[in-house]
Amino acid sequence: MRAVAARVSSAAVRVDGDVVGAIDEPGLLVLLGVHRDDGPEQAAVLARKLHELRLLRDEQSCASVGAPLLVVSQFTLYGDTRKGRRPSWSAAAAPELAEPLVERVVALLRERGARVETGRFGAMMAVESVNDGPFTVLVEANPPAPAVPGAQRA
Repeated sequence: MRAVAARVSSAAVRVDGDVVGAIDEPGLLVLLGVHRDDGPEQAAVLARKLHELRLLRDEQSCASVGAPLLVVSQFTLYGDTRKGRRPSWSAAAAPELAEPLVERVVALLRERGARVETGRFGAMMAVESVNDGPFTVLVEANPPAPAVPGAQRA
């Protein structure tokens, strides 16, 4: 799993003009991508990292100050642009794998006591944010081992 975490003063996500998730105080906007080989282990690692990483002002974390997170699914984080002009999405998980893993990250964050807002999986979303800093980092959860050339996927 891969996430782009931005420290924000506020953020919101709209679907068809309606706000479906928003945070109106300092916290993190998290764009979350799922790799085709990810599973529950990566969801657990990423939830812990996002909650405990000291990305907020004065090296605080969402866990230490109770700051909210707005989590938005973003399959394009696994776009491969190494060849040609059109990204390949082959590394991104299919929706039937990705959606439950995104939901798992959100559930695990909430189990940890985090206040979490979300976008709507699979919807065309408009994401607004007021970046604080700006301060944005890439967070990865134990990426799956690279595929062995010639090996078949199960």
